[in-house]
Amino acid sequence: MADELSSSSLQKGYVIAGAAGFIGSHLVETLLGEGSVVLGIDNYLTGRQENISHFVSNANFISIRGDISCLEDGCFQSARQFLESREFESTYVFNFASAASPVIYQEFQIETLMTGSLGTKNLLDLATETSSRFIQASTSEIYGNPKVHPQVEEYHGDVDPIGPRSMYDEAKRFGEALVTSYVNTRNTNAGIVRIFNTYGPRMREDDGRVIPNFASQALSNSDVTIYGDGKQTRSMCFVADLVRGIIELGNSTFRGVLNLGNPEEITMLELAEKIIKVTGSRSKIVHLPMSPGDPERRRPDISRAMKVLSWQPEITLSQGLDLTIPWYREQLGI
Repeated sequence: MADELSSSSLQKGYVIAGAAGFIGSHLVETLLGEGSVVLGIDNYLTGRQENISHFVSNANFISIRGDISCLEDGCFQSARQFLESREFESTYVFNFASAASPVIYQEFQIETLMTGSLGTKNLLDLATETSSRFIQASTSEIYGNPKVHPQVEEYHGDVDPIGPRSMYDEAKRFGEALVTSYVNTRNTNAGIVRIFNTYGPRMREDDGRVIPNFASQALSNSDVTIYGDGKQTRSMCFVADLVRGIIELGNSTFRGVLNLGNPEEITMLELAEKIIKVTGSRSKIVHLPMSPGDPERRRPDISRAMKVLSWQPEITLSQGLDLTIPWYREQLGI
């Protein structure tokens, strides 16, 4: 960790919560590449030190271990000092702190809810009091098992508030309501991004979501397991495309919610077959009972992002897998 950060009135200053996570670490890396100054916070419940180890020597990056759900945590004093004591062109607070894997948030249910509620409030207060632009990471999970397809931002969703995914879904839904209330009552400069299925390097191999599962199984020539008949669909966005959209949202003046994701839809059976082919695997596909609460279809309507940000994904699934599979191969030592 660098003790001193380089200083310039032309630089932007970012506080990134969840900086050592999958998406958070890619955000940090991209922002540093643009010449911004970044203070990263993570409690390492799901984040990994190795995700940020290759840029800890960057003079424009400082990493702090902290829990955003605890206001007394020293990370908030450090973050406030960072935002207020330096001359920046503009300042930002990005909330990407949350378990996003069903395997992990079902193990840490209360922690997930506290991060999404108290943690979001604490970061909103920080952003409001320092006049920083705030971006809230939400999720396509707020649509639940959608009855509207593709999902537009106006759709309210079909969510079970006490179901097996409720600790994550409801934390994110509450987070959206809280951000909206801060915008309405405290004039907080905030935007919300509903993130659809995203993949890429640094997504934990034990994450439990579909691409890490399929890639790990295929690379080890194990059975590739599909829940249900495999006809359920997802829309896969490569992480670099997503990060580009998030940063553009941060740079915009848009206050509200918008979807970010790749609208190209694929069935789980097609995805499994594709990954087996890309990896040159000898794996067979095995079907298991459908997981409770698993959505049948998931596809974003990105019309608003295209209009507001002039954003759309550029990396195809084939290109993204070519950039992702080697990372899993290295992680698994194969």
